[in-house]
Amino acid sequence: MNKKFFLLSCLLLVGVLTTFAQPVVQFVKVTVTPNSSNWKYKTSENVKFDIGITMNNVPIENAKIRYELSQDMMPTFEKKEMVLTNGKTTIKGGTLSTPGFLRCMVFVTYEGKDYTGLATAGFNPESIKPTVGYPSDFLEFWNKAKAENAKIPIDPKLTLLPERCTDKVNVYHVGIQNYTLGSRIYGILSVPKAEGKYPAILLVPGAGVRSFPGDIQTAEAGVITLEIGIHGIPVNMADAIYADLKATALSDYYYSNWDNRDKVYYKRVYLGCVRAIDYIYSLKAFDGVNVAVRGGSQGGALAIVTAGLDSRIKALVSFYPALSDMTGFLSNRAGGWPQQFKNCKDTKCVLDEKVKVAGYYDVVNFARQVKVPGFYTFGYNDMVCPPTSVYSSVNVINAPKEVFIVPESEHWNYPEQWRKSYNFLMKMIKK
Repeated sequence: MNKKFFLLSCLLLVGVLTTFAQPVVQFVKVTVTPNSSNWKYKTSENVKFDIGITMNNVPIENAKIRYELSQDMMPTFEKKEMVLTNGKTTIKGGTLSTPGFLRCMVFVTYEGKDYTGLATAGFNPESIKPTVGYPSDFLEFWNKAKAENAKIPIDPKLTLLPERCTDKVNVYHVGIQNYTLGSRIYGILSVPKAEGKYPAILLVPGAGVRSFPGDIQTAEAGVITLEIGIHGIPVNMADAIYADLKATALSDYYYSNWDNRDKVYYKRVYLGCVRAIDYIYSLKAFDGVNVAVRGGSQGGALAIVTAGLDSRIKALVSFYPALSDMTGFLSNRAGGWPQQFKNCKDTKCVLDEKVKVAGYYDVVNFARQVKVPGFYTFGYNDMVCPPTSVYSSVNVINAPKEVFIVPESEHWNYPEQWRKSYNFLMKMIKK
């Protein structure tokens, strides 16, 4: 195998697994730190934020800052400017009377460049309850959809990718039928070469339109991996093709057809995840029992959805799941990505058909169905999949769960989060 390609695929793999890379350290640091070691408070307790503006770890004198206080993804309720004579100050953030999050953002300009820091305090977050409705025919709707999809032949089409294979793993581009005859989902399948029966992991993608490298490293550890795309297009094409599709036919696909529950873009996607499990079960090398699912952001949502829809899943890992409690904004609090209700605040919005349809696709309602162990990790500073929305899903899960909070992280994760999630999955599927 081409060593350069293998190294590149490993780097791409890390990027896909973490969904978003940890930001690069900047020259000027703006630190915002709540006065609680775990950033958590009880309702009615007051939070203070310690602010520091440094360069080379030395406080910048006479730094002019602006700070803003707000609840998670809500309008600013306090905004002030001040000059820090010694580069430090403490801001009184106040409190919340109900479970939720209070955020402090600090902005500074130094030699013409803008820098930002933030911290988010959680108030009884484990008591946050979802706002999204639960349709009375939720299970009936999805059981019928799964039954109809099961009638469609899988009809797998495999192409060996010799340049990606290693001495231990065969790697394939695979397409399987899903949703309608002729419609397919595509992915990268990595299978250990040695004779035997192996557990499997389904990798589900974050938002976007792109190619996928496949998880070759995990396959070399003795696990079948299937990394899928969701758009019904091959996942091994040139980057320029995905860029064109992202700008045209697949532009804002996540906003598509929310006024009709049978035409929401994610109906085919959710069923495609189940269809991918069907395919894994058809593989000769699969051990027939141990299969898990893992993803971040949109993939974090799909991991929970897949476990909620398919009882064959034995474990899941979800990084900051999107599509969680999307109607939160209609109750004056943060809602989940893609935040289609963020600017919808009048009475008509509450009665909109899109709100009713959201109940059939919101991760909260799939989380209610999860019966298997899960690993969930996210941060309080995430403003793509805000913590209020994530807790709305995680809190309703009654199955065994390991929740690993890294408060300062935003829409990215540290290597420690990935390592813990990997160890969790391997333990679950290699029992």
